[in-house]
Amino acid sequence: MDATTTTRTQAERAARDGIPDHDLTALLSSLQDGDLPAVAERIADLSARDLAEVLARCDETDAGVLFRLLAKDVAADVFEELDAVTAQRVLDGMRVDTGQELAEGPSHTVLELVDGLDPDDRARLIGEMPASVAARVLAGLSPARRRATAALLGYPAGSAGRLMTPEVVSLHAGGTVAEALARVRRVGGAAETVYTLPVVGPGRRLEGVVTLRELVLSPPDTPLDDIVDTEPEWVRAIDTGEEAARRLGDSDRIALPVVDGERRLLGLLTIDDAVEELERAESEDVARQSGAEPWTGHYMTAGVFGLARSRIVWLLLLLVAATLTVNVLQYFEDTLAQVTALALFVPLLIGTGGNAGAQAATASVRALAVGEVRPSDVLRVMWREARVGAALGSMLALAALAIGTALVGSSIALVVGISLVAICAWAATIGATMPLLARKAGIDPAVVSAPAVTTLVDATGLVIYFSVAHLVLAL
Repeated sequence: MDATTTTRTQAERAARDGIPDHDLTALLSSLQDGDLPAVAERIADLSARDLAEVLARCDETDAGVLFRLLAKDVAADVFEELDAVTAQRVLDGMRVDTGQELAEGPSHTVLELVDGLDPDDRARLIGEMPASVAARVLAGLSPARRRATAALLGYPAGSAGRLMTPEVVSLHAGGTVAEALARVRRVGGAAETVYTLPVVGPGRRLEGVVTLRELVLSPPDTPLDDIVDTEPEWVRAIDTGEEAARRLGDSDRIALPVVDGERRLLGLLTIDDAVEELERAESEDVARQSGAEPWTGHYMTAGVFGLARSRIVWLLLLLVAATLTVNVLQYFEDTLAQVTALALFVPLLIGTGGNAGAQAATASVRALAVGEVRPSDVLRVMWREARVGAALGSMLALAALAIGTALVGSSIALVVGISLVAICAWAATIGATMPLLARKAGIDPAVVSAPAVTTLVDATGLVIYFSVAHLVLAL
């Protein structure tokens, strides 16, 4: 590998990995010490994405100070990279009323920053603002931007309508490729993207889609209708953002038209907004699968009590549910008194059952999310997972028989082996089924995933274990 290739590889790695840890630590340290010349020097060569990462780690005060040091054009680029929570923290840290100039540093007004955003990003940020501030920001926008932003805010939070960009270059059916390209050149500068071009008929009804590549590569006198895809993928504005984003990912396109109930064109869902929505949905699912409520913003700036508050409710609910296990043990107290060796394997069995259930629940939630299964498949999923669980339990039972026989004798080992097969089959069935039933009931499947399944399997697994013991040992 030559020196040029090595340098290029290092640059690509640096761009991918972001700001190095030691540079980030030094920058944050200088910021907290109030050494603004050192901060200005350190941020001079950082990209907009790296600066956004630094701001995400800053508290309100430091974020405002750092943002003041940015040149106006750089500040606009950085602001576009921020998530809504960090952007709001930056605005709060600037300590200015809406529309007023900063008292020091480069001139960035709140309105300038918000006005420079794409409509979907602007709507997302204003939707996170306090109502009084949001109203003042909207009032300060130009009439056209105010109408575009208000239109997006009119759709439900989390819908495709909130994510779309209304700044679209649409083409009219008929005409030639040359006429279409002339329109793209004429109005494309005001659009967020020109790579996907919806074709509309009377009343802006969506009739097809053509890509910029197809236009550029076709002879100028080619009729536009000859290259239009008349059966395009599209999403409705009222579809959930996650569903629309996954449909875009499956379509092999970089944008999909967004339409209303009468298939009139409203905007485009672009791939960058789709990726952000999938990341948000994934973060939410991960939090709920671990038994916590999702939090917004950067983990490093989230407050201790805020993180605790996001977790305590589910821990309390699971604590109450865990009393089922205590009740089961209490009910079988006489059985344990007769054969105390049974108690040795209680942690092993409920732990294994919980793990098997959590694995099945995770697989089910993932399959639901990507559209591989539907609630109507519940019986097929139950049958499949029951067999998977039984197969896993059988393999584990072989190891348990050998270990159990050496420790406590063949009779108890046989109880443990049979229980492992039954518990794993039961846990896998329950784990895979609960998310499907939750989806059918209109509940987020992630809510009833790993922790809830584990708690349920703990109690029912003990019932299976002691029932097997009664049968095998004739207690």
